[in-house]
Amino acid sequence: MKVRIGVGMGVLDGDPSRLMEVVDDIDDLGFDSIWLPEVLTAPTLDPLTALAYAAARNPRLKLGTTMLLPGRNVVRVAKQLATLDQLSQGRLLVTFVPGLAQPPESGAVGVSAKEKGPWMEEAFPLLRQLWAGESVDHHGAIGEFEGVTLSPLPAQEPLEFWTGGMVPAALRRCGQFADGWLPSACTPAEAAAGRIAIDEAAAAVGRSISPEHFGVSLAYAPGPMDPSMITALGRARKGTDPTTVVPAGLDALRQFLESFLEVGFSKFVVRPLARPESWRHELEALSAAVGDLQT
Repeated sequence: MKVRIGVGMGVLDGDPSRLMEVVDDIDDLGFDSIWLPEVLTAPTLDPLTALAYAAARNPRLKLGTTMLLPGRNVVRVAKQLATLDQLSQGRLLVTFVPGLAQPPESGAVGVSAKEKGPWMEEAFPLLRQLWAGESVDHHGAIGEFEGVTLSPLPAQEPLEFWTGGMVPAALRRCGQFADGWLPSACTPAEAAAGRIAIDEAAAAVGRSISPEHFGVSLAYAPGPMDPSMITALGRARKGTDPTTVVPAGLDALRQFLESFLEVGFSKFVVRPLARPESWRHELEALSAAVGDLQT
């Protein structure tokens, strides 16, 4: 397996002045990619705009986003992503997500919780067709159009997309439609079980997902977590002890990554829970702790 580690700038870091230095430092210290989330109501940068900047700033670094799909015009998003992939010469990495379930974000997305899954499942085949250069007709809940052909096409042939999520519907959706899986806030045992369910869902429709395409987005605390942080994390995933899914300290982070490697996961996005006082110092410490795991 090829082990790759990317760095996520989370929802706590919407300061645009930091992006330039972080892009350079991530590449300089040997990480694979930079990842930006899309959370409409949080102090974070719009990922497509910021990744376009990163693509121009650095010619090597891969550009990843966990991107909202529900509520988007499917032709427009296909064109935006194809354009960014062309401008970056094929360095774009996309994981589609339904969006956070908690308000105010849940309302800002503009699609109800029960409609998000069907929206994504209707959009996925259309994205494939558009990125393949086909003339597409569609009449459905997410839009109606005829004779639409996309140009320019993505540099990657094909432009792949991954999905996240741990609930059964998300696992089935990944197996039926996606090219890879990037869950978060899970244990290695939960990830291994989810992978089995995804492989079964893929096989049921005559598909398979590359064993290289299973990863984890992993938040970590720079040091011991105080009670308030544990409480906040517990609200995000009810019924789960946060200390079982969020490592505290870089030694614990390495142990988590090694545990995921043991169950066949090889692509990682690691992100500090708190905004570092110095991203350079944080990235240097992170590289020293886990950088040698990359192969």
